[in-house]
Amino acid sequence: MATALALTACGGTDSGTGESGPPRSGGALTWGVETEPTTLNPHLNGQSNTHLMLRNVFESLLARTPEGAYVPWLAGGHEISPDGLTYTFTLREGVKFTDGSPLTAAAVARNFTMMQDVSYSGGWSAGPLSHLAGVTPRDERTLVFSLKDPYAPFLDFAAGFPVISPTAWDKPQLKAGGPEIAGTGPFILDRYVKGQELHFRKNPDYNWAPQNAAHQGPAYLDEVTYRFLPESSVRTGALTSGQVDLIEGVSGNDASLFDGNPEFTYQRALNNGSPYTLYWNARFGPAADEKVRKALNNSVDVGAVLQSIYRGQRTRGWGIASSVDTLFYDKSIEGAYGADKAAANRLLDEAGWTARDSEGFRTKDGQRLTIELVQAQSTVRDQREVLLQAVQAQAKQNAGIDLKLSYVDLGTYAEHRKNNTFGAIANSDTLTGGIDIENHWYPPTALGTLNYSRATDPELSGWLRAAAATTDTAERARQYGLLQRFALVDKAYGLPLYIPENQIAAAAHVHGAGFRPYKAMPENAYDIWVSRG
Repeated sequence: MATALALTACGGTDSGTGESGPPRSGGALTWGVETEPTTLNPHLNGQSNTHLMLRNVFESLLARTPEGAYVPWLAGGHEISPDGLTYTFTLREGVKFTDGSPLTAAAVARNFTMMQDVSYSGGWSAGPLSHLAGVTPRDERTLVFSLKDPYAPFLDFAAGFPVISPTAWDKPQLKAGGPEIAGTGPFILDRYVKGQELHFRKNPDYNWAPQNAAHQGPAYLDEVTYRFLPESSVRTGALTSGQVDLIEGVSGNDASLFDGNPEFTYQRALNNGSPYTLYWNARFGPAADEKVRKALNNSVDVGAVLQSIYRGQRTRGWGIASSVDTLFYDKSIEGAYGADKAAANRLLDEAGWTARDSEGFRTKDGQRLTIELVQAQSTVRDQREVLLQAVQAQAKQNAGIDLKLSYVDLGTYAEHRKNNTFGAIANSDTLTGGIDIENHWYPPTALGTLNYSRATDPELSGWLRAAAATTDTAERARQYGLLQRFALVDKAYGLPLYIPENQIAAAAHVHGAGFRPYKAMPENAYDIWVSRG
């Protein structure tokens, strides 16, 4: 129910049948998108905002319902052994990659074994894979995963992992992705113009959509073009002028142009996963002091900042999980901390930051209280640069803290993380099943974890291990709740800002656009059809 309430649709036309009649096959669609993929290889792409494009080509073993249950997709069924150590998937018959290769258990297994090779994966998904003892094709259609220990998040990971063709592994284009890398999806990528667009054409043989898709068989559209339009105002102008048929990523200022306008439809959905959070580095610089971290959190009135930037169009985050996570969100964290200017200044005085320089920033021993917040430029979206500027201003005005904003390329970003030379990192992700929580809170020494706060408290690992060792959802939620209060209230390792959300605005002739169940991110173009021409 919480997920359903997070999805809203407004406008003058329906998204499927009704006055427009039944869905029609044929036609082309142009979609204006905010983010260009850094790689078209779905295994190596960490930009959740680009998955709406990649999912046209690459599919996974199971799909999700809005409540988080699993339904058949490339696999017709699955079983988990009573001891939680064996996961068995039975593949559907007749599925083939768009290069003609059949979908076999051996082909799927190779995807997982390749991810265990750090020279290929770079450590992506190493957390869940560290529990994998082996993956074996029992026969052409039966795939068996053997785990080293019971690990409840593994089903979420394995079921949603994108599968690429066995012919891909020897391609020079493998890591970059592109037209040579085939999937099983309803569309075929046939053109990529860097900095401009991706173009897909229909896969006429497609007949294995997820069980909960709006239709079965090939996609309705003949072709889809995604144009890279990083500026919100440019996307809005492209839609209102008819240059594109729909857009994702609508700013709070522009929502009123589409919401309730009969010439368009407008939808928004809160994402599952972790909120957009400022993670303070507890092992580098001034934020290593707990009092400084707590002062940082007390110096920012998050609700006021969100209202000023997004005009009521974004939802505040409080915890380590999205508020739409019906399985693991602990609502008791709401209001457990908040803006307190007096407390922020008292804490900084106690920490020895008592002097001020000519610009009003606090100093100690002649050094300014500076926290460098680093963000990869390729992940900046949804007016986050404006949001961070507002946070920066409040930190200075309310507490005399110099929050320095640094937007860097991916290489520099990786170096900062590797060498632990950052004061804070702003991040959100859309992984689910507890994997997002593990990524952010397992010790940074664990291969594949993010842990931007660099927290190493043994309590954190204890709660994570206890949650992963049981399939009792209520007990897992309890363990995550203990971790949440310790990390955000007791230690102030992070400051959640808002729940990431996506918006879709479309011309009235576009039908069937929507969001993925459970993840609540824009879905691919499979169910979309157009009623013009």
